[in-house]
Amino acid sequence: MTDRLGWRRKFGVIAPSTNTIVEPEFAMMAPRGVTSHFSRIHIRDQNMADDAGMERLLDQIREEIGSSCERVLTCEPDYMVMGMSAETFWDGVEGNRRFKKQITDITGLEVATGAEACERALQLYGARRIGVVTPYQPIGDENVVRFFGELGFEVASIRGLRCPTAVSIAHVSEQDLRDAILAVDGEDVDAIVQCGTNLCMSELADEAERWLGKPVIAINAATWWMALRDNGIHDQLDGFGSLLREH
Repeated sequence: MTDRLGWRRKFGVIAPSTNTIVEPEFAMMAPRGVTSHFSRIHIRDQNMADDAGMERLLDQIREEIGSSCERVLTCEPDYMVMGMSAETFWDGVEGNRRFKKQITDITGLEVATGAEACERALQLYGARRIGVVTPYQPIGDENVVRFFGELGFEVASIRGLRCPTAVSIAHVSEQDLRDAILAVDGEDVDAIVQCGTNLCMSELADEAERWLGKPVIAINAATWWMALRDNGIHDQLDGFGSLLREH
């Protein structure tokens, strides 16, 4: 039997319980016949005001991700999507591969991660030198730089917003994000990448591409694009950047 609303694809999505941005953004970007079904990782301690706090947050994710995957499997999804990004950058390229394998081993399904989606997008655009915006503490930024560096991309500039709690990431204003984008841009920067699925960036990235005349890759838009294209869904969507509109 075909699902009445998700008749093209049902995506199982894993996200932290503190994330209030990724779910509505995925819903805004959903073509007719594609649905996303969230399983939440319980974040009991959301303090990430320093490197140790960010590590504790990731430890909570690692402890609960298996059971979160098992819960979402009960709706019989076709494909998995990660609604969190820090863990997908951790420990570089090999760390992302291990993470993907873990999810596939648990679910039996292929998975879209933010880190791989950004890699694919940058390759598509032919970008080599990038500016990066994150909500992370320094340890998170170090892992992002490591991931891109191992793939041969040069991070020319990175702006970590050092959000004090997991929920506060969603409170970053549009103006602060605009300022961060401009801070990491430069004439020698080929593209801007935004990490952190709880930053509200997908629509702003679309605007920023018009100011800057270059790709601005919002991680939620990139991850959703990867999920759609991996599943043979090639609908072109306006309002979320050139990646979904043109590719």
